[in-house]
Amino acid sequence: MDKIRTLVIIGATGDLTSRLLLPGLGTLLTSAPELRIDVVGSSRSPEADVDWTQVVAEAFASVGASGPAVEHTRGTARYLACDVTDPEDLRGLLDDVEGPVCLYFALPPSATARACEVMAELDLPEDLVLALEKPIGSDAETARELNRLVARLVPEERTFRVDHFLGMPAVLNFVGLRFANRLLEPLMNREHVESVEIVFEETLGLEGRADFYDATGALRDMIQSHLLQVMALVMMEPPSSFDQVEIPTLTSHVLRAAKPWGDDVAGAAARGRYSAGSVDGRELPDYTAEEGVDPDRGTETFAQVVLEVDTWRWNGVPVTLRSGKAVGAPRQEIAITFRRPPHDYEQLPRAGDVAPDVLRMGLEEEQLSLELNVGGPFDSRGMTRVTLSSGMARPGLTAYGSVLRGVLEGDHTFSVRGDAAEQGWRIVDEVLAAFEDGRVPLVEYPAGSSGPV
Repeated sequence: MDKIRTLVIIGATGDLTSRLLLPGLGTLLTSAPELRIDVVGSSRSPEADVDWTQVVAEAFASVGASGPAVEHTRGTARYLACDVTDPEDLRGLLDDVEGPVCLYFALPPSATARACEVMAELDLPEDLVLALEKPIGSDAETARELNRLVARLVPEERTFRVDHFLGMPAVLNFVGLRFANRLLEPLMNREHVESVEIVFEETLGLEGRADFYDATGALRDMIQSHLLQVMALVMMEPPSSFDQVEIPTLTSHVLRAAKPWGDDVAGAAARGRYSAGSVDGRELPDYTAEEGVDPDRGTETFAQVVLEVDTWRWNGVPVTLRSGKAVGAPRQEIAITFRRPPHDYEQLPRAGDVAPDVLRMGLEEEQLSLELNVGGPFDSRGMTRVTLSSGMARPGLTAYGSVLRGVLEGDHTFSVRGDAAEQGWRIVDEVLAAFEDGRVPLVEYPAGSSGPV
């Protein structure tokens, strides 16, 4: 596939574009000064209301982007007003850009689906690439329908389903830690691992995002869209090659094998919603009192699900995925807890009292730590606990910079394959059904606490 020359961002006036997408592009252009990418912004807003050049410049400045590739993109940036649900508007947009072109849909899934339906009526450029922001659909059925629709427009090799968590430096660091060292991989199985946790909690509340979040909730927003895909990458079989054939295949295999712990959806899941409280000195109101929230929806701001990946490698190991807003002491990490020593020594506490070894990789702070036991009956201090820790080298790219590198270079290695998106919804739809029929109660927790009990 030819490398992309023009990146058209549909939904250019949205928060995602200015806060994440364009800064990520800035880090990519800084690290690859030979690139020449024209960036065209597009949305329904009239051209007179959007200073696209300024939007691009400010986003690049926020990450200190510089160099010849940055100057080229900043100098050629332009904006085209377009309603992508209007066939004439969309035809005019495609006629006005030079290829190879990538249309990046920074839109909600329903708007992306409507745009793809319109595109099915048009003659599209043969080199057109589509990048779809997650979530893909709003449930398994709509995900399948969107995948079928996109397949009518462009082949799979020209389709990118974006999950920026797969471009997170910490997630890629964990993959390197596991497969580039002989020490860890032999232990990554049911014989040695007691449990796996992938947690992304945050102190932030709704932050004015009611239009999106109140119709989505924590389970769809974080666990379906991100943490399931991270789980698949963390728990996949060792690849023979890090390429766009092996990695999507192996991660899809993990998702196909995942099911609720004990085949009991209600027992494996929990949900909560924050009430008034204080986080980091900030007072937060009840979630239901936030502007734009519909209390009757029963939207959860905290979700947890325990899964089992039912394969020879992982059968019997609980995998906890958890995310919540307005949490007082948030965790954002991949945590692997290993089994305790298999033998008791009479000079030591019972084996069950000896703390297990724990490997942690911070998702935001990018801190690697390994908790171990030292000392013993021959040591006057007795059994003690130590933590070996290290920061990671500063990454050259943000998560979105990594995502865009794959899109612009035609590399699907860390893109979400269509069947993987559908499998993610298969898992989550079961939990959503248990939420909706009341089998999993909605428990309130004060903002600033550790979440529902």
